[in-house]
Amino acid sequence: MVLGVPLLLLSITGALLLVKKQWSFVQPPETRGTAGAPRIGLDQILAAVGTTPGRQGLTWSGVDRIDLRPSKGIAKVQLHDGHEVQVDLGTAEVLQVARRRTGLIEALHDGSWFAGDWTKLGVMLPVSALLLYLLGSGLWMWWYPLAIRRRVRRQLAGGDAHGRREPGDEFLGSA
Repeated sequence: MVLGVPLLLLSITGALLLVKKQWSFVQPPETRGTAGAPRIGLDQILAAVGTTPGRQGLTWSGVDRIDLRPSKGIAKVQLHDGHEVQVDLGTAEVLQVARRRTGLIEALHDGSWFAGDWTKLGVMLPVSALLLYLLGSGLWMWWYPLAIRRRVRRQLAGGDAHGRREPGDEFLGSA
């Protein structure tokens, strides 16, 4: 029962991460900017993000990471406050500001949100091992009765446990 709660958490957060691109609640949809080689630099991206409401005077310490997508013409700037700002790489125009929840969901999924590495390695890893054990034992419980039935049918048909017959077995029943 104790391992059931982390298993439930693993299942729910795993499902949310699977549908993150289909559900804007989890991850904002990608916009399209000016495709081609980027025409703005990192300082211009930071300045563009600083023009959004509540982010005047933003410095690099407020930025968690920047994901550049030149083929789509955007830079996704992820801030430490959980928001994502998408900036056009050609015009430095802010295309979208939205909350991004994937970081929180990933931290819940791997257990690092609770107590860091202790939870990851002390709780989530054993739960994952238990899940693999349950999968293996379930497959064994499905396969083993089928193998027994097949062996019994072969024995009843006149073969040995592996379905083989000895030379001359075909004449035993005719005498």
